[in-house]
Order: sequence, then C-alpha cells, then structure tokens
Amino acid sequence: MKYSGIGGQAVMEGVMMKNKDKYAVAVRKPDKEIAVEVSEYKGIIQNEKIKNMPILRGVFNFIDSLVLGMKTLTFSASFFEEEEQKEMTPKKQKQENFVMGATVAFSVVLAVGIFILLPYGISLLFQKYISSYMVTALLEGVFRLVIFIGYVAGISLMPDIKRVYMYHGAEHKCINCIEHGLELTPENVKKSSKQHKRCGTSFLLFVMLISILLFMFIHVDSGLLRLLFRLLLIPVIAGISYEFIRLAGRSDNGFVNFLSKPGLLLQGITTREPDDSMIEVGIASVEAVFDWRTYLKENFDNGLEQS
Repeated sequence: MKYSGIGGQAVMEGVMMKNKDKYAVAVRKPDKEIAVEVSEYKGIIQNEKIKNMPILRGVFNFIDSLVLGMKTLTFSASFFEEEEQKEMTPKKQKQENFVMGATVAFSVVLAVGIFILLPYGISLLFQKYISSYMVTALLEGVFRLVIFIGYVAGISLMPDIKRVYMYHGAEHKCINCIEHGLELTPENVKKSSKQHKRCGTSFLLFVMLISILLFMFIHVDSGLLRLLFRLLLIPVIAGISYEFIRLAGRSDNGFVNFLSKPGLLLQGITTREPDDSMIEVGIASVEAVFDWRTYLKENFDNGLEQS
C-alpha cells in the first residue's frame, strides 16, 4: 500500500474526492447521467505552518471536513429538488450559506450533547453505588461507545442511509484500488476492499476510545469541573485521534494495523458493497482531481498492474 493523499466522503447519490485544495463531487442525477463539479477549498486556516502543526491540524481538519461535507451534501441534494427551488438569487445564496453554517454549528452542539453530555449524565447515576472514580469514568466511556455504535447501526436501517453507505464503500474501494497499485478500472475497484484505515468512522471510534483513557486519568472532585474538562479536551482528543489515523494511512506496521482493526470492523456497518453504477461515480470523482496513472508509474515500479 502506498499513501496517495486523496480522501473523500459519500454524498447523496454520489462521492466527493479531495486532493490537497482541490475537490470534486460526482453525482448520479435522476436522469442517470453523472454530474461532476470541481472546485477548491483551502480550509479555515491559511497559514501553512499553523495548518500543519501536530494535534492542531487534526482539529482544523475535523472542522474543514464538517464544512466541506455539508457543502458537498447540499450540492448533491440540489439535483433532487424541485425545479423552482433550484433558482438561486444572491439573496437566497446568502441565506443558504447562513443556514449551512448554522447547520454545521448545530450538528457539533448536538454531537457534544449526545456523545459527551449524555454519557456523563448517565454515569452520575452510578456514583452513589461506585466509589472508584476510574470505574465510573470507564462506565461513562462504555455508555458513550454503546450510544455511538447504536446510532451508527440504527441509521444504517434507513433506505437512504443504506445507499449513502454503499457510496461510502465505492469511495473506499476506489482509493484502495490505486493505493495498492491497480489501474482504476471497474473490475479492479470491485475486488478492492471497502474498508480503509483513514476512514472518518475509524477516526470517530478513536475519539471515543481515547476519551475513555483521558477521562479515566484526569480526576477532579467537582462535577462541574469534570464536565468542563471533558468539553475542553474535545479538541485535544480529536487532534490525537487524527494523528493516529494519519499514521495508519501511511504505515503497514503490524502494531499499527492491529490498532486499526476496531475501526475497520466498525466500517462493516458504515460501508456497503456498491453496485456498478456507484463504482462508476466513484471513479469519475477520483479522475476529476487525481492523476492516478502518473501516481502508479511513480510509486509502483514505473508500471501499471492489471490485477
């Protein structure tokens, strides 16, 4: 496996792929044609030195992923709106941008409430029965994991989300195909893995696991201070989790691969095998932003493999 630098996400009936500051969204329209939009997103931080600082870059990357993810999801959804809704005046565009920003902010607040505050509140119910702070913190972490996995599994039952998970599989299979030295053809993509160590699912699982370790060893008596520490440590946990995912995507070390296993297992829920039309969309998205032929020549003995 050779790191390619490209990453992406599934959108409504499509795939977004990003390579450095350039990204492409490929969407299967209702008329079955593939629409591809190529644009640039430089991120919330422009200074390269700050942008690439360890730990901090994980926080910036997470925020950028939320912003770009919402933007590309909105773009993909536009193909399935009524015709009269598609006409966008400058005023409506500003309103749309405001709504998008508010949605991202609300999503962050909601995630903090569900995955941080709720497990913490449940753990407080056990304090009168358990004297050990570490055991209580461990229980809190277990509740957090159960809520997270239950949420991921629950939404996978929705028909629309099932299709998103299939496009998620197409995204992974396209990246795995080229990172393992294969030509980006439908046949090669089909037999590539739908699991990838740099997946956002793995990142979120590591956020959950690392939070358990940190919260177990940071002890304060005040319940309010404990809650405050949990909120303040969210960026730190995100940064640490990003550093591991970044390392995993560049390494075939056996220990790193072992630590990546839980995330890959969870991707069994968040990725599904795509059909041929979805693979075609994934390939279109990659080719719009990434010269995979040159990449293969430079990284795999100056030759292209067929299988």
